[in-house]
Amino acid sequence: MCLSIFAIDPEELKKREAYFQRELVAHTLFGAGREFSDSRDHEVIDRKEFSEIAFLNGLQHKALKQLGSSGSGNHFVEFGKVEISDADNPMNLPVGNYVGLLSHSGSRGMGATIANHYTQIAMQKMVLPKEAKHLAWLGLDTEEGMEYWLAMNLAGDYASACHHTIHEKIAKAIGEQPLAMVENHHNFAWKEMWEGKEVIVHRKGATPAGKDELGIIPGSMTAPGFIVKGKGETASLNSASHGAGRKMSRSKALANITHEALKKELKEHGVKLIGGGLDEAPFAYKDINEVMQSQTTLVDVLGKFYPAIVQMDGNDPKKFRKRKDEIVGE
Repeated sequence: MCLSIFAIDPEELKKREAYFQRELVAHTLFGAGREFSDSRDHEVIDRKEFSEIAFLNGLQHKALKQLGSSGSGNHFVEFGKVEISDADNPMNLPVGNYVGLLSHSGSRGMGATIANHYTQIAMQKMVLPKEAKHLAWLGLDTEEGMEYWLAMNLAGDYASACHHTIHEKIAKAIGEQPLAMVENHHNFAWKEMWEGKEVIVHRKGATPAGKDELGIIPGSMTAPGFIVKGKGETASLNSASHGAGRKMSRSKALANITHEALKKELKEHGVKLIGGGLDEAPFAYKDINEVMQSQTTLVDVLGKFYPAIVQMDGNDPKKFRKRKDEIVGE
């Protein structure tokens, strides 16, 4: 997750919706396997791990071509209204309303390939009962385990670089510099001290919420996201939820939600959706307000983000294109 906050009146998102929509589509790219036809320089592509770990060498070119792109499913980049409600915030922003750019994506094809590769090695080396085979692990005292650790951290830094590239491109396009940026990982593993011991904490679908740690907990394409500060609750391993969480599986959502219902919901909330599928409709998610109410012991809320123009994988966005160097399929 990554949020940039700009000194722009949120009313501009309504007054100049076509402008913000055009810039959003022109500088983002969505979909599994999708790549840019051009490439951008970034220090993460030159990391030594690509040459020191043989398996990663073959992933470097794809990582370069996908830098600044997003996947499918629940990945998004969106403009919306940021409402800062707590004057005592680490971002040093006055209480008030701003325009925000919020993105949700990961480490693209490189990260998925790394995870699959080392998961297969773990299952081969640690034979568990069939129903538990995906719980196999690699110790950090093994060559493969240390390789996986280094590769995973490279993928995490690459995911961050993707977000920063997206935000830099769009900020430049709209001629603004962010007043503040909030960013956090999820679906990742951290080395942390726990009861005097160094341990690995894996937060799958969870946001780090250590003492005074900033984070973003999104809702859905119509429900608000929350800018939070962690309280460092040890009972939750210094963690909070990553988002609202699904109440319908993707298949159930596709079978039960209609396009008419989604269009009505979007209209009622004043949200412009570019792409996106019924499997990501707001009805497929829990009530984010109830979720936040249930974790008041884990985080303090500093503000909210209300989606206004949402871009996801889905519909053909060609009519909004204004650049010539866009994309090629894989």
